Amino acid sequence: MRIHPFQGLVPVPALAPEVACVPYDVVNTAEAAALAAGRPHSLLHVDRAEIGLPPDTDPYSDAVYARARGNFETLQRQGTLVRETGPSLYVYQQRMGDHVQRGLVAGCHVEDYDAELIKKHEKTRRDKEDDRTRLIDTLSAETGPVFLTYRDNAAVTALVNAKTKEQPLHDFTAPDGIRHTVWRIAGGQEWVKAFGAVPVTYIADGHHRAASAARVARLRRERNPTHTGAEEYNWFLCVLFPASELKILPYNRIVLDLNGLTPAALLAKVKDLFGLVENANPGPSRVGEVSMYLGGKWYGLRCVADAGADPVSRLDVSVLQDKLLGPVLGITDVRTSKRIDFVGGIRGPGELVKRVDAEGGVAFSMYPVTLGQLMDIADAGQIMPPKSTWFEPKLRSGLFIHTF
Repeated sequence: MRIHPFQGLVPVPALAPEVACVPYDVVNTAEAAALAAGRPHSLLHVDRAEIGLPPDTDPYSDAVYARARGNFETLQRQGTLVRETGPSLYVYQQRMGDHVQRGLVAGCHVEDYDAELIKKHEKTRRDKEDDRTRLIDTLSAETGPVFLTYRDNAAVTALVNAKTKEQPLHDFTAPDGIRHTVWRIAGGQEWVKAFGAVPVTYIADGHHRAASAARVARLRRERNPTHTGAEEYNWFLCVLFPASELKILPYNRIVLDLNGLTPAALLAKVKDLFGLVENANPGPSRVGEVSMYLGGKWYGLRCVADAGADPVSRLDVSVLQDKLLGPVLGITDVRTSKRIDFVGGIRGPGELVKRVDAEGGVAFSMYPVTLGQLMDIADAGQIMPPKSTWFEPKLRSGLFIHTF
């Protein structure tokens, strides 16, 4: 893997807790506005600039991108965001309860993305990709990093262990209780060399950001008659985490109705397809188990793939979809169906109980996809089913900004 120290923008330490914000795509406009209220330095005023415009503003209108650029320039002009003194890498540590993950912030090369050295496991939506492409191109900057993972490398881990013993640049706890700590690495050539031994990386989260950065690089090459390949737009902002430190949470499912079946009829079909254990634990304990909430009770299902199934078809979410959600409950396309909803595992099984008790339907509590499964699918050049993984904690935007 090629990584690249960059001379980017960072918040002044006193304002880092206010500048740092959740990723643009985990909140809607109203939620973004609420988080940014009374926080004029929040990068949400750049990433979701529609929050500063009238409520009926089209979030993809020219006015939104113009406001984003103006807000970005204001943050620099007033000294909230300042230019680093030289090319840098960063160690970015997040602590959520007892869980700690430490990643390296660096530029990764768009050619490595195009050549599948940075491996993908999701499809992107064109409208979302168009939006981020236009924002990155308008700002000449990536404000939010792509979340990458790699199989652990002893040399890189040793460098991280040594660096995190030093005094950090930023260290604060966000309102959601996640602690964020950042160490700056001046130059970083030893780190560049160590990452040269990492053969591939995998996108854990941020497929749209990565695809958009690659599109902007192509646009800039087309516009630049003297393009050499050394330009900064050939690199994009990433945080690279060792696989052993990451935590994947489940992505649970709620089907809003029973497709005309009575609860008893659905239970009979489920028992025939999967077997059924009454009074099951709401949280499955291993791959191949799914917990179903129906009529005020939890049931356990054995979700076993057919022999010889490919890596995607072996996933619990695939088995559930192929054997139950599609043929029995009529959810033929989870990307477009309005009869299914998805609940990130951070909310816990209690959210499923609350929703089904209030609204009806049936819920399925999943065991998390493993990183091994994710890597196997990416290595096979396959695509994960929609809404299969939920990574926590989420990376904050604004702590380091790559410009070009």
